[in-house]
Amino acid sequence: MARFDSLVGKTYHVRTFGCQMNLHDSERVAGLLDDCGCIQVMGPEEADIVVFMTCSVREKADTHLYGEASNLVRLPAAPSGRRILAVGGCIAQRDGEALRKHIPNVDVVFGTSALAELPRLLEDAIAGDGSSVAVDTVEEGRGFSADLPSHRAQSFHAWVPIMVGCNNFCSYCIVPYVRGREKSRVFERIVAECERLVGEGVREITLLGQNVNSYGRDLYGEPRFADLLRAVGETGVERIRFTSSNPKDLSAETIRAMAETPGVMPHLHLAVQSGSTRVLRAMNRSYTREEYLRLASDIKAAIPGIFLSTDIIVGFPGETEEDFQDTLSLVREVGFSSAYTFIYSKRPGTPAAEIVDDTPREVIQDRFDRLASLVDELAFEANQVDADSVVTSLVEGTSKKDATVMVGHSPKNQTVLFSLPEGARAEDFVGKMCDVHVEQAKTWYLRGSLVGEPR
Repeated sequence: MARFDSLVGKTYHVRTFGCQMNLHDSERVAGLLDDCGCIQVMGPEEADIVVFMTCSVREKADTHLYGEASNLVRLPAAPSGRRILAVGGCIAQRDGEALRKHIPNVDVVFGTSALAELPRLLEDAIAGDGSSVAVDTVEEGRGFSADLPSHRAQSFHAWVPIMVGCNNFCSYCIVPYVRGREKSRVFERIVAECERLVGEGVREITLLGQNVNSYGRDLYGEPRFADLLRAVGETGVERIRFTSSNPKDLSAETIRAMAETPGVMPHLHLAVQSGSTRVLRAMNRSYTREEYLRLASDIKAAIPGIFLSTDIIVGFPGETEEDFQDTLSLVREVGFSSAYTFIYSKRPGTPAAEIVDDTPREVIQDRFDRLASLVDELAFEANQVDADSVVTSLVEGTSKKDATVMVGHSPKNQTVLFSLPEGARAEDFVGKMCDVHVEQAKTWYLRGSLVGEPR
């Protein structure tokens, strides 16, 4: 790697907004800065360099970014005397140089495919050489961030990107415009990376893509995600997860691979967005309500006990009460274990942003509240299955509210809490598999007591 002498000894802090792909990119940014001799710190007040990795999926992400950037101005001076603000991710890709109009104190802007340029841009900013902006067109991207050094947030978990971009162009979604068209990594390179990670002690791998189910179509002429799941399973990794999945591309072969590969966890996030075929058509989702229900039934038949989670948008332009009732009934019929629910957010540049809709905000809010209540009810019911049973938790750390309580996730991705045994040290449990006898099954977590020793 080229030398960037002006970065040596500088402190840095990375703050991430948005999806798992941004979390992965943030780890690569941290790895790049580590290689330049920078030192990671816990908060922006301690940092000479602050990096915001941004998301543009919803409007509030922009507002959040502007607020965080404004807060930096009010902090005490940086340790080196000058604090550099760099903005990356999807908002940076979307706005480029224009981002300076909203954030006057931004020094560096780098797009989704320009991570490798960050050290050079930072050095230019420190030298005071003027504008430091690199936003590649997504078609010209420099390759996968997986090829860059990484500073993983957790030694026992790794994000592994298998593809970038999306070809679906859902009418409400900005992702194809800021991440580009689908581009898959070479099969063998992904498997080799997973083998290396297992050798380094990684116990859980999450395969990443905007639509993992279409992995390989651009390289091999047909999707090879099922083959990839089986190959990653053969690396010996204990837990395999993946995100995101589009229902239209989830094949029967992939479902079989999930069922037959021991490392694949019994949890699937499968975004439905709406239960109304009419609204799904307006969203350009390329499947019907009936097709989604059949798919959910097939998954549950192949993998008994699997937890299904989803994304749902309320208030898409033109949604009627009848459409919303279709969503409620689909949610009940599928019996989701959890759902991320959102009120529709207009994103400039997307087809849906041009649709005129006069539905009163209070009507949309009422629908959202009714859906949230149903989701809570179903999540509570789903967790009751594990009451008074023993579940295995991969422990990730301590509770933010109580340092004596350990937090991890079950195979079904439930949050699992248990108290540290008297005299035990929290660090001896992090990254370990712990069996927990569930004494409380709440809506959003399981809580119990440790059984046996961590392993």
